Amino acid sequence: MKKLTDYLNSAFIEAANSLRPKRAKHRIVAYVESYDDISFWRSVFDEYENGKYHFEVMLPARSSLTKGKKQAMMNMLGKAYGSNMIACVDSDYDYLLQGATSTSRQMIGNRYILHTYAYAIENLKCYADSLKQVCVLSTLNDSNVMDFVNFMKLYSQICYPLFVWNILLYRKQDTKSMSMLKFCEIVRLSSFTIANPAYSLQQLSKRVEHNIALLEKKFPEMAEEHTRLKAEFDSLGILPEETYFYIQGHHMMNNVVLRMLVPVCRYLRNKREEEIQRLAYHRQQYNNELASYRHSQCDVALMLNKNTNYKEATPYKRLKNDIERLLASLDSKQQAG
Repeated sequence: MKKLTDYLNSAFIEAANSLRPKRAKHRIVAYVESYDDISFWRSVFDEYENGKYHFEVMLPARSSLTKGKKQAMMNMLGKAYGSNMIACVDSDYDYLLQGATSTSRQMIGNRYILHTYAYAIENLKCYADSLKQVCVLSTLNDSNVMDFVNFMKLYSQICYPLFVWNILLYRKQDTKSMSMLKFCEIVRLSSFTIANPAYSLQQLSKRVEHNIALLEKKFPEMAEEHTRLKAEFDSLGILPEETYFYIQGHHMMNNVVLRMLVPVCRYLRNKREEEIQRLAYHRQQYNNELASYRHSQCDVALMLNKNTNYKEATPYKRLKNDIERLLASLDSKQQAG
């Protein structure tokens, strides 16, 4: 008769073996640009982990600390090109340039290079519909004090005509007449207050209109090209009300979105602390409750950086469609083979 200890040892070994990765899965190495990108792409591929496929997300260079978009895409020139290896990169301006540069041609012309469609991961984290939740997580106060969705829509619509100029000039290799740095400086939020958020949009509109007038005067022959590019953007799914997805990511996070979120969160915290003071029966209760509340808060910039509530954003949906098409093509290859 089998001893109990033998059975337990056997069960333990079986359970321990079950913890090991399944070798039968098709392993796909996904090279990404930097450390910060690993968690994002890991969360993307989690939705597609199944009995067939296993994704392994890693930095592009194994023998050095070299990182970046070019390094990730360079690996696509290796022998493992295709079904066993993919590159996962930020779109930057390369999607919008539509082949005007060699990097753009390589990125949009290769189904094994997945890109964010948004300028960068940071833009997805700035998804307008998720910003209220970011504030709630930071302040633990669910009060409505700001219509983030409408604000970002208006902000995008104001920026859009100048943004089209920026891309049009970049397509012509003219990075000086309206450089990305200059464009970002123009479209930053210079003065935002909760009491009058429209004022910052009015100031933005004046700066944008002034610079558009300068460009129209300098390049009158490009008016028709500007109109055609807007039509092309429409066909590419680049909508005026979603321009914020395609503006430089760190700028959008630091100089637009956080310029809204910081004062909003400060206001929400103050209101909560006033409520604690009003409801406390005595000083000791007030001090204890206030300490507990402050201990539970999180920095809003940290919460924004950890935001993952962008799954309904247009660029993210397009990225998912690309992954699904890629996996469908791999399935077809396996069936044919």
